[in-house]
Amino acid sequence: MANTKYVFVTGGVSSSLGKGIIAASLAKLLQARGYRVTIQKLDPYINVDPGTLNPYEHGECYVTDDGAETDLDLGHYERFLNTPTSQANNVTTGRIYQSVIEKERRGEFLGKTVQVVPHITNEIKERIQILGKSGKYDIVITEIGGTVGDIESLPYIEAVRQLKWELGDTNALVIHLTLIPYLSAAGELKTKPTQHSVKTLMESGIKADVLVCRTEHELSDDLRRKLALFCNVKKEAVIQSIDASTIYDVPNLMLEEGLDTVVLNQLVLRDDDTPNLEKWNIFLTKHKNPKHEVTIGLVGKYVELQDSYKSILEAFIHAGAENEVKVNVVSIHSEYIDDDTITKKIAHLDGILVAPGFGERGIEGKIKAVQFAREQKLPFFGICLGMQMAVIEYSRNVLGLTNACSVEVNETTPHPVINLMEEQKSITDMGGTMRLGAWDCELTQDSKVFEAYQEKLISERHRHRYEYNNEYKEQLEKAGLKTTGINPKTGLVEIIEIADHPWFVGVQYHPEYKSTVANPHPLFIAFVKAAVAYAEHTKSAKVSQGL
Repeated sequence: MANTKYVFVTGGVSSSLGKGIIAASLAKLLQARGYRVTIQKLDPYINVDPGTLNPYEHGECYVTDDGAETDLDLGHYERFLNTPTSQANNVTTGRIYQSVIEKERRGEFLGKTVQVVPHITNEIKERIQILGKSGKYDIVITEIGGTVGDIESLPYIEAVRQLKWELGDTNALVIHLTLIPYLSAAGELKTKPTQHSVKTLMESGIKADVLVCRTEHELSDDLRRKLALFCNVKKEAVIQSIDASTIYDVPNLMLEEGLDTVVLNQLVLRDDDTPNLEKWNIFLTKHKNPKHEVTIGLVGKYVELQDSYKSILEAFIHAGAENEVKVNVVSIHSEYIDDDTITKKIAHLDGILVAPGFGERGIEGKIKAVQFAREQKLPFFGICLGMQMAVIEYSRNVLGLTNACSVEVNETTPHPVINLMEEQKSITDMGGTMRLGAWDCELTQDSKVFEAYQEKLISERHRHRYEYNNEYKEQLEKAGLKTTGINPKTGLVEIIEIADHPWFVGVQYHPEYKSTVANPHPLFIAFVKAAVAYAEHTKSAKVSQGL
């Protein structure tokens, strides 16, 4: 009997049903019962990783402590479980084929014809079991990207079929997430798409053990019985997943439906412990009952797709709950910022966050937003490229270095205040060339960031190639742009602040990646707190002026 149990989550009928949230919610319930749980994502695209993908293609690229560029679902896994993921938690078709081809080139297959079955499927099975064989986990949940029936997902489905047969029914099960559409003209929910989806799964040799049904309306007892009968699952294994006001409601909804109990019973694991969701529900109560409200502008160039800045938006939810504040995030496209935008969209805000990004598009708009925040004493938070824009803005408008810029945008700038890392100058491939993963940072004690962290040495995740140019550090510091965080080994500048500003902080790293429900990120907490103070000050000023 295997020591580690495996749960596979597949999807049918439609994409974007929320396999990642269901997987994370189930994992949360199992963790809350005392089990050691992790989740991995198998992505069917041929890219080696999402590192070179445009955010419009696949949402944000999430980065782990060990420097893996991964699918954004790993962010959900970490935010729900409050445990770090790694390279082993995200597998792509590109990485699978790359590994198999490298083995073939080394002669490891002894001259045999390399095929999808067994070579690709064996590689997938090995990757699925890496986490299980580590001895760290009781249960490994594996989310299969895409939708059942997709050509690119077939090798994964076949690997799951083989693995489920090899492990046995008490050591592995399949959850199939599907859609029960509501036809308003008929005034009823329809089960036929789900029946066809389950049939497609069975044609691949896999029987669904649990059906999780996304729906806008409650599933009746008769409808559940019908689904159980025609989809060949137990009635208690038909789980309703009704639309929720927040993704953080889903663990409680799955608890009410008994998803964790059904899974534990099939895996022959004890289910007598009630999940301890006390801290989770304290967070939910605060999130749903705010005492204040602030509006923060998210300035970026991928704002049309919310998933582009998913971790930032979730970090605001965590920090808002911690401060008992509702944070309204207004998206502002940096490419179209001008004086009119400043007046109509930015001037009334309680804070500005200038978001990460790559390339020159929208750069000048970000600089304008930074200048407004600096001059008007509006709380400002710059992340990665946002921090670099703050350095450029200060260099131009305070130091008087009119043409100061980043060499990413202008290779011939006379004042490269943001420059390429020396060791990267000879590299031409885009993938895997950046400073990635967890790096240490030493904080200046008399600073806003030290006040937030309450620690001298921190570790944060990075994803960038360009750096603050230390040749300009002395000039900038004398002019008031203080360096308050430095990497102790490399001397690279990680954090900048303006001392005589209520809250003006730029960081080279990505704090949003480490914000979770259990541990909201201290910088987001401090930023939201500063926005509340600014909003109250502004309101008081208007009252005193009779406005």
